[in-house]
Amino acid sequence: MLFFNALFSGLFHRRRWALAVMVSVWLWLLGGATGAQAQTGATPTNPRRPGSVPTQPVRNLNYDRNAPQSPPPPGVINPGQPAVPAVLREPAPRLSPDSTGLLADTSRASRRVRDSVNLVVLRRRSQVETTVKYAAKDSIQFDVTQKVARLYNKSTVDYGKMSLKAALITVNYGDNTVQAAGRRDTVRHKMADQPLLKDEAGTYAAGKINYNFKTKKGKISEVVTQQGEGYIHAEVVKKLPDNDFFGLHGRYTTCNLEHPHFYIEAGKMKVIPGSKVITGPFHMVIADVPLPVGLPFGYFPTPHAGRGSGVIIPTFGQGAQRGYSLTNGGYYWAPNDYIGLRVTGDLYAGNADRLGGYGIATELTYRKRYKYQGSFRFTYSNQPISPILTTTTVANTDYLYSNSQNTFWISWAHSPTPLPGGGVFSASVQAGSSSYNRINTLNARQLLSATFSSTVSYSKQLRTLPINYAVQLAQSQNTQTGVMDFTLPNFNLGVARQYPHQWLGIQPSGKFYEQFAVSYNLVAQNRISSLVPARALAGDIPLLGGSSTAYNIPVNLKNINNLLRNAQNGLQHQFQITLPAATLLARHIQIQPSISYGETWYLQSLRYTYEPVPRAVRIDTISPSFNRSYSYSGSVSASTNFYGTANFKGNHYVKAIRHKVSPSVSYSYSPDLAKGSEYAAFTNGAQDYNQLRAAYNGRILDPRSFSRYQGSVYSTAASARVSAISFSLQNQIEMKVRNSQDTTGTNPYKKVSLADGIDLSLSYNFSPDSLVPQKLSNLNLGYRVQVAKKLNIVISSAFSFYQRDSTGSTTFTERGPTGKRVLSARYLWEDKNLRLARLLNANLSLGYQFNPAARPKSKANIPRAVAPANDPVLGSPLQQQIYADYIDFDIPWEATVQYTASYTTASAPIRPSLYGVTPLLSGNAVTASGSVKLTPNLRLSTSLNYDFRANTFVYPTVNFYRDLHCWQISGLWIPVGPYRGYNFTIAAKSSLLQDLKLNRNKTILNR
Repeated sequence: MLFFNALFSGLFHRRRWALAVMVSVWLWLLGGATGAQAQTGATPTNPRRPGSVPTQPVRNLNYDRNAPQSPPPPGVINPGQPAVPAVLREPAPRLSPDSTGLLADTSRASRRVRDSVNLVVLRRRSQVETTVKYAAKDSIQFDVTQKVARLYNKSTVDYGKMSLKAALITVNYGDNTVQAAGRRDTVRHKMADQPLLKDEAGTYAAGKINYNFKTKKGKISEVVTQQGEGYIHAEVVKKLPDNDFFGLHGRYTTCNLEHPHFYIEAGKMKVIPGSKVITGPFHMVIADVPLPVGLPFGYFPTPHAGRGSGVIIPTFGQGAQRGYSLTNGGYYWAPNDYIGLRVTGDLYAGNADRLGGYGIATELTYRKRYKYQGSFRFTYSNQPISPILTTTTVANTDYLYSNSQNTFWISWAHSPTPLPGGGVFSASVQAGSSSYNRINTLNARQLLSATFSSTVSYSKQLRTLPINYAVQLAQSQNTQTGVMDFTLPNFNLGVARQYPHQWLGIQPSGKFYEQFAVSYNLVAQNRISSLVPARALAGDIPLLGGSSTAYNIPVNLKNINNLLRNAQNGLQHQFQITLPAATLLARHIQIQPSISYGETWYLQSLRYTYEPVPRAVRIDTISPSFNRSYSYSGSVSASTNFYGTANFKGNHYVKAIRHKVSPSVSYSYSPDLAKGSEYAAFTNGAQDYNQLRAAYNGRILDPRSFSRYQGSVYSTAASARVSAISFSLQNQIEMKVRNSQDTTGTNPYKKVSLADGIDLSLSYNFSPDSLVPQKLSNLNLGYRVQVAKKLNIVISSAFSFYQRDSTGSTTFTERGPTGKRVLSARYLWEDKNLRLARLLNANLSLGYQFNPAARPKSKANIPRAVAPANDPVLGSPLQQQIYADYIDFDIPWEATVQYTASYTTASAPIRPSLYGVTPLLSGNAVTASGSVKLTPNLRLSTSLNYDFRANTFVYPTVNFYRDLHCWQISGLWIPVGPYRGYNFTIAAKSSLLQDLKLNRNKTILNR
């Protein structure tokens, strides 16, 4: 509490009066419900005494304005909230004056009862309507003459839906009253067994209770009762028959302590259970320090299980760049339990005569049980692109003019519930202005991700036919280059695998022909891109038409015609034919052949024409025009597995080692479908090509590079004959060792992996090609292993068998026997310095996961179904959760460290003295992330990524969360980098007072 007081006083130094006014205004305007009234906490089965209910969990205050803000619909549990009992949030039942009563006379009924035999109308003889159950630990004393019963020591009285507990209970049947009081503990010098009254209206803890069960009125002293998430303390409470009550010298708070950290103090108040609390003149008291500013009346709604519409009070804050601000203020509209609309705005005061900007955000959440759920959010902002205030000295402040930029962002997530035989519609949209995240957010994933993608799709599987189809609209956006690609639409039609013997009605009998199968897939696309690619030709040959450099078309309504003109479309047919498999050598070797056939249809093509005068090639686009190309190929593969085991006798630590080898050999063939039509792209065929070669001194030019479908949606058919054999080898090594943790002898040994995979692959092409002289492919070698479920090691590398020149090319130009220039390749073993292969590139990744799933007895261990990602900062942007998350304080600590290094010789020259020194590693970085629970109420988390090549941190962040019982403090600190600064927020944890918070932020932008 001392820490809270010191920190709170420091925050409000020189501004405590402004804060008092802000808090008072907030409380005065709290008459409307907020969007956070949708409850996410669990309701206890048995209501507890006020003050004993666990406090609210710490909320993750997201600093990203693009993050979801709306509460979940009814029935949806917050996925990040700890599964602990929360405060009672069910609505109080609407009680009629005669629905409850305290210790009414049980000897007579309050209504007439008709006897079905004698038809005699019976009248009740007492005010008590039901059985009274009572008990006492010490004794029960009855005074028949005075009609008084006294219950001593831990007394209880149950009357219908009413329950009363106290140290002393006195029931007077003469005047229909009941009194309850506690007792003073002379040893501990405090009151014990104080009265606790429970009824349908709520729970009341008091110092003394007087109740008349005939008039159903009562007077309660020193009462504490819970109403929704709020608690009411009062010196004297007068309870009415309709369960409303009036309080004198009352306090209203959301803190569940007997002595709350903060409260609203009023001389008079009225409480309507389950509805509202109304007070007279009031003021706020924080840490026993009353604020000097008050208001003439207060209105506090009581949250209920449903959702309500109302005003959202803005959050007051101050930033170094845009001055004072009011953020996230607006209105929440919930017309029913399935939809909710939140409209909020931001306003920044700026400095001097310069406005700091503004923003508008709308968020729609919807849900239909067993059908779908989703959220749609649109954000628009007007923000300066650089700071508008810089301080040179203490007394001198310079105001800088900065242009403002209008940006927007759209987020849409729609998740269906699949039903048998029905279609599935889903959507995941993340799109907007390219500079939106750079100006408006500090979220690491959104800020550092350069590419965002969106998809809207509908798919269905037909019930009576083996056919499925899907229609998809897709969009991708690069926020750094501004390039946007649209697929409008992408249609996919598939026919499941069919067996011809079933068409003929042949019954299965295990014959080889039963393995014959065929499947079909149709894919059609219409792609629109804002990037106009460059029309590139071989070497420095000039061209006419098109553009020699790529450029981007701005995406707006004015450029729709240009974008449509840049569209590419096509249709592709894919057939897969499954042939019968075979086995050799006692079924130890599996043989699998396959055949595939495909056709591609194009609706536009290119035409090349050689112009002799400028010695250039003109490119013309012919559209619309129907063109067809096809391809077919065949392959056969053989694979097997064999094992080797080494057993060690004696009582050694290593018992055995097992080696599993999985070799695979395959042969593939595809013809040269471009042969005979190599010059089809030219207007005059081979004549244009020969004139082009003659104009450039017989330069070797591949006529197949002048493709009629350059830049199309689908790649062209194979333009070179392939007759290749491929070989791959996979190895797995395991070791059986003594289990030192086994003390019972049931598991004396355990398995340890020495290599999860040692993989090798290589291929050789037998078909000669004068333009592609390399027959032997690169040798790919990889190694991966997981050590003790903590350390992940992944190594990959590639080796080349060919020599290279000073530019790094492995293709050499030589004079053939006829004097004609030809292309050739030289093996490394043909050089005087005999070598078999040279290293092309290598990659190393080391990842260590602390707090693993092993050692369940460790207090620092938290088992997880899925391990956290190794790189939470630089990964691809994840789909946003629909609802906000909570901080999990149950995890003591966790950490992840990953190191990555890359080596390549592609850019390294043979003679460094002539071309300069090239760094040894092309990539060298370490990433660390984790969190630690420093104290039971303080959690610190960080994410660091250091690039050793650039000698700089890549967006390091430090977050801290401080649980102050009914309040919380959270902060974000970015120590270095272009976005360095901090963001600090102190707020109430209760959803009823979630808008009662104060924010301070400062960001030094060097963008």
